Amino acid sequence: MSIARLDSRALIRVSGPDARPFLHNLLTQDVETLAPGELRFGALLSPPGRLLFDLFIWGEEGGLVLDVAAERRDALVQRLAMYRLRSNIEIMPLADAVFVAWGADVPEGFVPDPRLADLGGRRWGDECETDAAEADWQAHRLALGVPDPTADTLADKTYPIEADFDLLNGIDFHKGCFIGQETTSRMKRRGTIKNRMMAIAFDGPAPARGAEVLNGELRAGEVMTGADGRAIALMRLDRLDGDLTVDGRPVRVERPAWLPDLQG
Repeated sequence: MSIARLDSRALIRVSGPDARPFLHNLLTQDVETLAPGELRFGALLSPPGRLLFDLFIWGEEGGLVLDVAAERRDALVQRLAMYRLRSNIEIMPLADAVFVAWGADVPEGFVPDPRLADLGGRRWGDECETDAAEADWQAHRLALGVPDPTADTLADKTYPIEADFDLLNGIDFHKGCFIGQETTSRMKRRGTIKNRMMAIAFDGPAPARGAEVLNGELRAGEVMTGADGRAIALMRLDRLDGDLTVDGRPVRVERPAWLPDLQG
């Protein structure tokens, strides 16, 4: 079992009588039924349905705690304040840290990651003994082929389904309306999904972000982030088969067990 502190994540508490209906009407995830101590994964989208903020939602008595990208926390606070209108809520950044544990059974005090069991568990608070670095956690996530919704996307340009939110329990298609729902539901219903984030494997260091993945001479995708031997790329589903290269180096798409056999 490994435990690491994620300095790349930060927390926001949304409390008050209207906290749950307020967020329920904004986010891709059902928060009305979220029990205290329960954790769900979701996002806040733009009205056209593009991904703005990925977040984990913690239930608590009297409100909710949002686990968000640290670099985007202030922007999310401002966005929530813009939507607040007359809602009786309080939006407050928290100083507590986010921790992750992986490698065996989820330890006491951690809640299973709602995206994938192999990702282990998460918790937040001010104290937790660690024995690993965030880079170790990121390597584990990458080995599972799970995108980092902040690092691997372009704000207000990527659709959540392209970032596999529908496959990683990040969208509740049965709840009521949320911002960007029309586009998201239409993409899922009509199967108009042309691109998805997938892991690619190769020898040597990761290509630069934005490097083209080619299928022969045709553009097949774009590298997002990665490390030696592996990266996440936004891939065209109709060009997965064939001889793939990046910067002249051969690469191959790797489909983890949680990712179905997709095709365009």
